[in-house]
Amino acid sequence: MPNRGEAGVMVFEPAFIEAAPGNTLRFIATDRGHNAQGIEGMLPEGAAAFISRPGDDFELTVTKEGIYGVKCTPHFAMGMVALIQVGAADNLDAALDVKHRGKAAGVFENLFAQVRQ
Repeated sequence: MPNRGEAGVMVFEPAFIEAAPGNTLRFIATDRGHNAQGIEGMLPEGAAAFISRPGDDFELTVTKEGIYGVKCTPHFAMGMVALIQVGAADNLDAALDVKHRGKAAGVFENLFAQVRQ
């Protein structure tokens, strides 16, 4: 979770991740002030909500198949978001229905284009 990366400022790298159920993903706060939070409406049914403390590294074990939307709470409007696909994208329609503000909307449009169905 750097302030600046290959894709610009305030980014998750990588911003799109394909994982399998049971995989553990590690969010590394390379710069202070960043966190990882699941986005309401963009988590598979039965997946636990999650939020890390700003500046702390965080591990997320994905147990349910589907799409997981992730944001850095302080930099969400600046487009600091990520998308995780775990197995089948069963909740894709619900995730696509979630509205986003600022630059996050455009970043998600690009991330959703990478989802495999």
